[in-house]
Amino acid sequence: MSTDTLGYAFRRPELLRQALTHRSFGADHNERLEFIGDSILNCAIALALYRRFPQLAEGELSRIRANLVNKDTLCRMARTLDLGSAIKLGEGELKSGGASRPSILADALEAIFGAIFLDGGFDAADAAIGRIFDAEIAAIDPTGLAKDPKTRLQEWLQSRKLAVPDYEVAAVRGEAHLQTFDVVCRIPALDISATGSGTSRRAAEQAAAAAAYDRATGA
Repeated sequence: MSTDTLGYAFRRPELLRQALTHRSFGADHNERLEFIGDSILNCAIALALYRRFPQLAEGELSRIRANLVNKDTLCRMARTLDLGSAIKLGEGELKSGGASRPSILADALEAIFGAIFLDGGFDAADAAIGRIFDAEIAAIDPTGLAKDPKTRLQEWLQSRKLAVPDYEVAAVRGEAHLQTFDVVCRIPALDISATGSGTSRRAAEQAAAAAAYDRATGA
């Protein structure tokens, strides 16, 4: 991967190589860097949102950050950077389409942020994260912020003193690198069971929650 893509030149290029190495390839893989990168990413995004939206309360800031820092968004960003072509994978993982698998792409991007932090400090990692996420953050309209379906459903139920819903994976379809999840959202007190689908469990849960909310409220 070109350092021009990241906008950062490594003083210790071995950190970048490790960040791009999946555990299926060898022992010197990226999981520890991903652990660091996840925390750095959350901190950097929190700081960016804090500065950009001084009028927003903690709950609203947390909701925006959750929508930005998740596997779906990270996977999309990684594909924009063509990260899949640079990740080192074991033969089996490569043959099964690991270079396109959302979890592998998202984890590698977080590992890169961790590698930049270890190589150049927080300011360097913050700048790199900013270059990748600035357009997403700039597009946020605080006046049009909407609660995600799961939060909206949970708050609606709690306001009526009803238990929070249960979510269960009903099926996982497709090849390992291109899976579709089916999740059922159940609200026993209202005898409601709704199903949603998505390319990740999180996305499927949100779709199921949206369907359950529509049924519960008659929308």
